[in-house]
Formats: sequence, C-alpha cells, structure tokens
Amino acid sequence: MSFDTFVFYMFATVAAISAMRVVTVRNPVHAALFLVVSFVSTAGVWLLLEAEFLAITLVLVYVGAVMVLFLFVVMMLDINIAQLREGFWRWFPFGLTLALIMVVQMVAVVGNRQTIETSVMIAKHAADYSNTKELGRIIYTDYVYPFELAAIVLLVAIIAAIALTLRHRKDAKSQDVAQQVAVQRKDRIRVVSMPSERKES
Repeated sequence: MSFDTFVFYMFATVAAISAMRVVTVRNPVHAALFLVVSFVSTAGVWLLLEAEFLAITLVLVYVGAVMVLFLFVVMMLDINIAQLREGFWRWFPFGLTLALIMVVQMVAVVGNRQTIETSVMIAKHAADYSNTKELGRIIYTDYVYPFELAAIVLLVAIIAAIALTLRHRKDAKSQDVAQQVAVQRKDRIRVVSMPSERKES
C-alpha cells in the first residue's frame, strides 16, 4: 500500500465516522463539530485528487463561515431536543428508504466500469497546471446553464428566507429615503418675523 492510498483511507475513514456521528450524537453542538471534522477530512481527500481550490474553498466557506453561523444559531436558540425527537420513529421508514436509495446510487456510480477506468487513467499534470483556471473554464463553458440555474435557485431561496422571516413591527422606526430627498424648505424651515430690539442707552 502506497502512502497516498494510506492517507486516502485515513481521511475517508475519519469523514465517514464523523458523518455518522453527525446524525447519531444527541448534542447539536457536538453534531456541528463533527460536521466540521467531516468537512476537513473531505478537503484532505480533495487535496489528494489535486483539487486544491475546492479543498481550500470548502475549508474557508463551510468550516470558516457556515459552520460558525450554525454554531451561533444552535448555541443561542433554546432548542427543545425532546420535542425534535418526537416524530423520529414515525419518519424512520421514510429515512431508511431514502438512505437505501442513496446507497444503491453510490454503489452504481462507484462500481461502474467507466468510473473505474476513468479513475485509473488520471494523468499527472504539469507543474504550471492551474486547476482553478480549468475549473472556471469548465463551469463557464460546458456547465454555464446549470451554473446560472443554481445561482437563480439560491437567489430565490434567499428571497424566500427573507420573506418568511420578515416581521413588521408597529413600533419600529425606519427611514424613507425618497421622502427625505423630496423634502422642501418650507416643510422644514419656518421664517418668523420679529421686531428688532434696541438696547436702552
């Protein structure tokens, strides 16, 4: 067994165990931390595949930003764990069926002869090869329409999240920029005519 194979199995084992602990641990904070470990291990696997840009993006975006946000939300909200686990056994058959479908799909993809031949025929690139440039070329040429569609879906999700969480309060004060710009002098200033005063000698 070569060193690269050993490192791959080490990262894959850590990622699989931590992913399993994400859904089995009772404490949501511990689940978020196990998800961080899974992300870091996956980034290590991507480094072995010479996808350095994807690896560092995964660490910076998900571990450095998204998971920190999850931890803040979990720690600040008073989550009733018992209430969340009430419908576990009711949805267990559906979850088990979905998990089996995903396992069958992964086995079909990994066990495919074309996938095996493609993974074996991975060529070594030159020293000046940039996977970031190649990734950008593929995204904005071959997959430009799926990329734009994903961007639209994310935009719709952001708008929907804002619309669902927006609450109008009667006592809240807000600025009306158009009203401020359209204001006139007579609306703000009142000129009062007063007799002049004389100092007594």
